Amino acid sequence: MPYPTKKLGEICNIVYGFAFKANAFNEIGKGLPVIRIGDVDKCKTNKFFDGKYDKKYLIKKNDILLGLSGSFKANRWEGDAALLNQRVATLRNFKDKITEDFIFYQMPRLFVQFEKTITQLSVKNILTKHLENLKILYPPAEVQKQIVKRLDKIAEAQKLNDELIQKAEELYRSLRNNVVNVKIKKQKWPMIRFGDILDYEQPGKYIVQTKICKEKTEDCLPVLTANKAFILGYTEEKEGIYKDIPVIIFDDFTTDKKFVDFPFKVKSSAMKILKLKTKNANLRFVFETMEKIKFNHETHKRYYLSEYQHIKITFPPLKIQKQIVAKLSAVQDYKKQLLGQKSKLKELFDSVLTKSMKGN
Repeated sequence: MPYPTKKLGEICNIVYGFAFKANAFNEIGKGLPVIRIGDVDKCKTNKFFDGKYDKKYLIKKNDILLGLSGSFKANRWEGDAALLNQRVATLRNFKDKITEDFIFYQMPRLFVQFEKTITQLSVKNILTKHLENLKILYPPAEVQKQIVKRLDKIAEAQKLNDELIQKAEELYRSLRNNVVNVKIKKQKWPMIRFGDILDYEQPGKYIVQTKICKEKTEDCLPVLTANKAFILGYTEEKEGIYKDIPVIIFDDFTTDKKFVDFPFKVKSSAMKILKLKTKNANLRFVFETMEKIKFNHETHKRYYLSEYQHIKITFPPLKIQKQIVAKLSAVQDYKKQLLGQKSKLKELFDSVLTKSMKGN
């Protein structure tokens, strides 16, 4: 038998954020953090307000946050006391903690359903009447408790897995930071220019932006963006989609991925494929070094290839380069496993949530 439903406005109080003036915000940490619509997903903000406010807009740690514009989001605030800005809402005065958790777990599913009903609108907004009339499944308290207990266990595993992914990212960044200035006690390695070890060819092949292949073939290989390649550990790819960007072919970079964005820009607007070659150097070591130099700048400057040619780096023996690359690869493989686990945990959570809401 299906669970009975209640309107969200009947179960709790909905508090909507205040329209604080943006020109009154600061980024020096003066006053209280202000939670804006874009802060709901990441649960942190760099905006602060130092002025008078109504206490009803105060948010404390673990309070529910609902983003009501654009892509609708539900999350819990992870910081200390903060202020609720416009287009963000919170839920209060639940009957008990179990009911609060039970409603929170339902919100993403309800938002997805609601979003489908307003796809025709150019600007998506959840209005007061929409939120208050959302139909919430409302089984007996004991059933709510059982469902929350199941979902809590999976959510805790997800949180732990996310923390391990974050640590893997930090370890990877730390290892890559050492690529530029690799040093071992009592070792003095030469400083060389990229131009002394770097060479490239331009085969004359062009990428057509609209060319899309459904299956991987010799003429249609995956494209990795530099962003995904280094932040996600070479784990994501869009099969057969050529992008309107210059690309390097790494023949010996990895065994199964041939294309990756290069970390430098070209003066020509043509869509060229460059084949990168190195002289007495490990190609992956060179690429990591180039990427590290790019990210050394706050503006994420992309150098022209001709500019790279004159940059000097510490150049260890090939054996040491391979050892560094092996460590980076090991961290990436570990992170790939964690990302796979993240996907499986999400599938499990969604499956348990769906079955639970159907009374299974």
